[in-house]
Amino acid sequence: MTIPYPPSEVIKLARWAPANEIRRSAEGILKGKRYDGSDNWPITWADDGHQYTAYGDGHGFEPYLDGKLGLGLARIEGGPEDFVGVNIRADVENSGYGPNGEKASGMLMVEGVIYMWLRNAANSRLVWSEDYCKTWMEADWKFTDGWGCPTLLNFGQHYAGARDDYVYLYSPDHDSAYENGDRFVMGRVAKDKMRDREAYEFLQSVADGEPVWTSDITQCGAVFENVGGCSRSGISYNAGLERYLWWHQMRVPDGDNSRFSGGFAIYDAPEPWGPWTTVFYTTMWDVGPGDQAFFPTRWMSEDGRTCYLVFSGDDTFAVRKVEFDV
Repeated sequence: MTIPYPPSEVIKLARWAPANEIRRSAEGILKGKRYDGSDNWPITWADDGHQYTAYGDGHGFEPYLDGKLGLGLARIEGGPEDFVGVNIRADVENSGYGPNGEKASGMLMVEGVIYMWLRNAANSRLVWSEDYCKTWMEADWKFTDGWGCPTLLNFGQHYAGARDDYVYLYSPDHDSAYENGDRFVMGRVAKDKMRDREAYEFLQSVADGEPVWTSDITQCGAVFENVGGCSRSGISYNAGLERYLWWHQMRVPDGDNSRFSGGFAIYDAPEPWGPWTTVFYTTMWDVGPGDQAFFPTRWMSEDGRTCYLVFSGDDTFAVRKVEFDV
């Protein structure tokens, strides 16, 4: 499905709280004129009531870690206005910065286990934790054909309210998380078989609104097309609105990755495979949107109209309220 980007206008079906109401944490240590903060922040709502997240290239939350991590883990306690981030020391953490270290691109708790996709892993690999992010196990296989930056569709707490017994994943159709693809690809796997490579299926096409799946990864079709414009993303289900909300980074080829300035788009659909319509689009937000963002399902109102965007602008754990006009 091809979605044309508006050339210059801002589509406003979302009303953002003022920029001075953004709550930021994990800002890091001041170096020169900028703080050496943390970014990425895929997030999932666990069965213990807390949210769990991962960050890249930073010192985590206060009290900051002495050493900068390429991949670190944390727990988020509380609501969007009073949250506290708690660092978790994990055996999967690393000190490889930028593309030299594996980074989390998607997280999900299901069946009592927190799963995490890691990018920068030639191309990506799956790991999981059964003790709330302290220790991790890894699959003995990887995605090596495309799938350079997979993210996971989140529903409610501990996967409550899922549409079926499958887990859905999405990625730009590119080997690297640092270059744009021309389309997004999509896969699914039974929630109790996430560790089994042979159990994965991939969206081949959509016919009369119904998805057609294939076990052959080379036969992936597009779930979304934008030539030269498919980059990092985050997706979750808004139960109040009964819509899937998909945030897309707007990365300029060979340019800055939108940490400190730039735009993004939000699309919505009635099903995980579309059809997609535009909720919000801007080439230049009033603050830096960061390299990845998510709508945590824990922080959605019952009617779905009020949500909070977790984004990595200015290399922080940034939270901004939004009201959707529907």
